[in-house]
Amino acid sequence: MTRLPALAAATAAALLLAACGGGATSAPAGPTGPAAPAGGALDLKGTCPDTVVVQWDWQPEAEHGGTYSLVGPGYTVDTGTKSVTGPLVAQGVDTGVKLQVRSGGPNTGFQPVSSLLYVDDAITIGAVSTDDGIVGASKGRPTVAVTSQMTVSPQILMWDPASHPGATTIKQVAASGVTVLTSGEIIPSLLEQQGIIQKAQSDTSYDSSPARFVSDPKILQQGYATAEPYLYSNEIAQWKKPVQAEPLSNYGYSIYPSALAVRSDKLAALTPCLKKLVPILQQAEIDFLKNPGPTNDLIVKLVEQYQTGWSYSRGVADFSVKTQLDGKFVTNDPASGVFGKFDPKRIADTVARFAPLLTAAGTLTGPAPAPETLYTNQFIDDKIKLS
Repeated sequence: MTRLPALAAATAAALLLAACGGGATSAPAGPTGPAAPAGGALDLKGTCPDTVVVQWDWQPEAEHGGTYSLVGPGYTVDTGTKSVTGPLVAQGVDTGVKLQVRSGGPNTGFQPVSSLLYVDDAITIGAVSTDDGIVGASKGRPTVAVTSQMTVSPQILMWDPASHPGATTIKQVAASGVTVLTSGEIIPSLLEQQGIIQKAQSDTSYDSSPARFVSDPKILQQGYATAEPYLYSNEIAQWKKPVQAEPLSNYGYSIYPSALAVRSDKLAALTPCLKKLVPILQQAEIDFLKNPGPTNDLIVKLVEQYQTGWSYSRGVADFSVKTQLDGKFVTNDPASGVFGKFDPKRIADTVARFAPLLTAAGTLTGPAPAPETLYTNQFIDDKIKLS
């Protein structure tokens, strides 16, 4: 998922030091499992690139667990490029190719993944949220999403329950006229459009620091359901008490967050690979959610090794997995009942809703793309479902 660009200033020095001292380390080699049967659904050799490169839009976290779970034993960690490379092991078998998972956000100068796909030809597939896809297409870097990982965005606005006793919704808290602190204009514009807040309530200076919320607990503040409630209750020393929140999806924030996408001009060439790789990605996310422990251990270890100034504990990783499921942020597609499938009506509605907001914010400078160009369900295995 896309995180906060304002974090760049806070982590720039740490990233510079990490880059200067970057190098490669290897995990102990171990059995990768039997080789996939030649020509079978899990045999990617000769069909996919020798190294399948996945570019994420943020640093390692449990929201990306499905792809990290495919990194097999004997992997190599590059602390300079903030990437991990190992055999791509799916459902217990070695697929015959390698997998490289790259982290994003401050590690890539906060460039949108739709841009990175066009800058670095080695990237096979990357995390492109629907709004990024809309903007990218208008700027000549179109992408096609091939599977979703998170079904619903975990973006939230949160508040202090002690400052707003009895409030259970964003609308109720906003009605008191409090400041709405976000990192950009899209969220407040979405709420203004519905008459939930007034323009004067919006403050777009959020930089991920808890200082403002701690000093002024009456505000509404942007966050992620999969992280901030745990962090504020358990890890932010200045607070250490519960917060309350509501997902912005309840108010039309309908993007597919960090959907996995390829360059539009590479779709045809990658089609033989994607026919096998997409079902692997579908199943990997489900398998990760059923047994997240080993992958969460890897994610926490990678964060520690990358040394970017980003901290990520096993506690928040486990909380993320639980919240993804309990909060229904990861579900089967409600329209079809298939995991990872896109709903054409939802994409069309999202483009119609977000294009004017992105235009007003100055990020969409041309016509919005046709919704059907932003995604395809042609590689989805309809038999794969989250139970």
